[in-house]
Amino acid sequence: MSIEAVKNHFKQWSREADVMEFETSSATVNQAADTIGVIPARIAKTLSFRGEGDQAILVVAAGDAKVDNKKFRKMFGYKARMLSPDGVLQQTGHAIGGVCPFGLANDLDVYLDVSMKRFGTVFPACGSANSAIELSLAELFQYSKATNWVDVCKDWDQESDE
Repeated sequence: MSIEAVKNHFKQWSREADVMEFETSSATVNQAADTIGVIPARIAKTLSFRGEGDQAILVVAAGDAKVDNKKFRKMFGYKARMLSPDGVLQQTGHAIGGVCPFGLANDLDVYLDVSMKRFGTVFPACGSANSAIELSLAELFQYSKATNWVDVCKDWDQESDE
């Protein structure tokens, strides 16, 4: 079970008990925001893209951000092509709705988009369609083993705050 892999991942920092499980769905940004009681932008969504070769890459972005194809190509050197639902499950071990950069099935490069930097904390999913954890940006970077911060998104409100 995917959420168990995520909880196991968080054990190394004694944070497994901080994984929240909900009675209602948190599969979409808006559902997660409603369930947790925050603005949608504070939901840290994990997007899965075809990388070079057989490995995918993950980009974690604010809930109100959209991938900018020009920025993506400039950053990574290839076109942004999202994985199919089967590809996401195969690469991450998580089904759509619970995809996160924790407890991954494969060792994937994780990038954090600057669209999240306007918040003190964000809420990424935890491997299921009804879970999340509240993390500071430093914790998200550490726990996701992120490669770097990137600027590959558009249409997010730079004036937004918590």
